[in-house]
Amino acid sequence: MPQPTIISIAERAGVSIASVSRVLNGLGARPDTTEKVERAAAELGYVPNAVARSLKGGRTRQLTFAMPDIGNPVYVAMVRAIQSVAKAAGYRLLLHSTDAVVEDELAVLRSLGDRTSDGLILCPIRITDAHVEALRGAAGPVVVIGSLPSGVPVDSVRADSVAGVALAVRHLYETGRRRIAFVNGPADTVPGRKRGEGYRKALADCGLAYEPDLVARTDFDIEAGAAATEALLDQKPDAVFGANDQLALGAARALHARGLRIPQDVAVAGMDDSVLAQAGWPPLTSVDLGSTERGKRAAELLLRRLDSARAAADDTPETPTPRTTTAPPRLVVRASTGRAATDS
Repeated sequence: MPQPTIISIAERAGVSIASVSRVLNGLGARPDTTEKVERAAAELGYVPNAVARSLKGGRTRQLTFAMPDIGNPVYVAMVRAIQSVAKAAGYRLLLHSTDAVVEDELAVLRSLGDRTSDGLILCPIRITDAHVEALRGAAGPVVVIGSLPSGVPVDSVRADSVAGVALAVRHLYETGRRRIAFVNGPADTVPGRKRGEGYRKALADCGLAYEPDLVARTDFDIEAGAAATEALLDQKPDAVFGANDQLALGAARALHARGLRIPQDVAVAGMDDSVLAQAGWPPLTSVDLGSTERGKRAAELLLRRLDSARAAADDTPETPTPRTTTAPPRLVVRASTGRAATDS
């Protein structure tokens, strides 16, 4: 069956080709004409060619969000926030899961030159020299959710992991914990590095010594968190802090397997305050790093950048300087960090 065209749609609707073009490109037409064209297009199964439209009109009305793991509730929260902002502005949202593979992230950056979307929101957990080079030479607007080296001319939205860790460690200290184990992610990732720095600083602020034997590094998932915590339990911690909720839930699994009570024997806290934090028992104390807010701000920054690009095309250039914004953390206390049994 041949692909419907604006000619066949015009014939079906009984209107001019020019009227069809105006309706399909959102340029406005009489209500009765719009209704006829939309009905004819639907009956013929017409699907707009975003690439062809972008080559002709300079935009696709599509945005791309590239994230490390589409199944992680943190990124799901970001998707919902970005989608809400994009949809209100008349954009579709394309999703891409990179599995935190650097080459995949670089390929997504390069794909801006194909003009299949008007702009990109990228959320990498590693920033390499290749990332910096690709960001500097990107063919379209990019906003990064994460921390960037200074001098990279790209809008970004950050989480304050150091302050977030401080909230959690201080809370555990105030519930009577003094041997606070830390299950962190890989050291070569931005969150792993920042949360490690925050942990050491938070211990010092509470007057506690840093003990390497109470720290484990592993992947950011539940199974890895359980295995890492099992190895730490011989050090007899009275609290386990996970660098994200999945690691903290893995810690809870290891504690249950050992017959240890949460929080009476060992308290557990995590980061991100994802939907997983309320899924286990007891519900998990966690630091909200503003996933929804970061997604919303990133989408707003990208739309601002696109507006400035259109203004420049209309000979009214006003290129905004790159912005970096930080979402403040918030501690959400739940039952997993009640006071130790010895303090009752």
